[in-house]
Amino acid sequence: MDEPPTPRRVWEVFQAFLVQGLTAFGGPVAHLASFRREFVARRAWLSDAAFADLLALAQFLPGPASSQLGMAIGLRRAGYLGLLAAWLGFTLPAGVAMIGLAYAAPQLTAVGGRGFLHGLQVAAAAVVLQALIGMARALAVGPIRAGIAIGATAGLVIAHGPVAQILALCAGGLFGLLMLRDAAPATPPDGAASRDIPVAVPAIALAAFVLLLGLTPFLASFLDSPELGLASVFYRTGAFAFGSGHVVLPLLQSEIVGRGWLDQDSFLAGYGAVQALPGPLFSFAGFVGAAQTVAPGGWRGGLIALGAIFLPSLLLVAGVLPFWDRLKTLPGARGVLAGVNAVVVGVLAAALWNPLLSTAMQRPGDWALAAGAFVFLFVAGLPPWIVVVGLGVLTGVFTP
Repeated sequence: MDEPPTPRRVWEVFQAFLVQGLTAFGGPVAHLASFRREFVARRAWLSDAAFADLLALAQFLPGPASSQLGMAIGLRRAGYLGLLAAWLGFTLPAGVAMIGLAYAAPQLTAVGGRGFLHGLQVAAAAVVLQALIGMARALAVGPIRAGIAIGATAGLVIAHGPVAQILALCAGGLFGLLMLRDAAPATPPDGAASRDIPVAVPAIALAAFVLLLGLTPFLASFLDSPELGLASVFYRTGAFAFGSGHVVLPLLQSEIVGRGWLDQDSFLAGYGAVQALPGPLFSFAGFVGAAQTVAPGGWRGGLIALGAIFLPSLLLVAGVLPFWDRLKTLPGARGVLAGVNAVVVGVLAAALWNPLLSTAMQRPGDWALAAGAFVFLFVAGLPPWIVVVGLGVLTGVFTP
């Protein structure tokens, strides 16, 4: 029988995930492998079956899979304070770095010209292409899911914006419910790792998730609050980012660049820079929140953006985990998830074209640089941070 959560356990969870936040380079897939080594093989906090079960939950929910897996591990280990400790430890290093980059970007441009930031944009295109191939192999297998993905790509290339993306996700879920009900088997329960949690606690978390999603935009408008307006945008992004941390790119691009809060070049350069950092890709929100031009900007905007984009995941993990053993066995739920994940492939494919390729590829040589970066990532298997930093330095040196 697991011993009950204690302050010592909460601190232990924070320290363990802080180490992950400082060392887990390579994106979500690498994060998952690192988590398994640390929490299953080395610390023995949970079994392989329990780890696979929590990973299935993280993939089922919208939001960053690796961060949500960490939250679920923290919740199992040290209760709801453990969930918060795991998120804070894993997010803190990259979040601070990205807010700092928002302050440093003008100086980097002054010292190295636009070449350094342009190199980050080109590298981001190669990283997203690598992620797209991996996601398509996993989430768009078979004629039905491939057709959903292709249809979503075509539709989102024609129609831009968050409304079009939400409609595409809803359509994918409907197709999945009707045509993919047996798309995935149920994973085994996590047995002894389960804890008896009063039903009221997850119910409150789920109610808060829905209320914040629906009410925040109206409250921001009614109170004329820039802080609430900024939080609303990032909360909505976190609530609809299915499939991968990379999906944050098209969602935030529609919301932030589309509103004129941040220019396209700075947005894409920041997205390229986050590939060179350990920790979650969602920490990109810290850069956007700090660099955008609508008050509050600076460190306050960065903290609001970081908190708001991760809050849906915190509420959903806290709300769904106690019911997960029953929910995951429903064929309809698995079908909806399969359809939504196929649309996510289309969302990322459309984002690869616009804004990444259409913005970053300014001259013929950029295509050669992007191809070289992709070879180093996909064929040679170099870590993304090496490719991103290397390409930024290369273009910074040789581009006026």
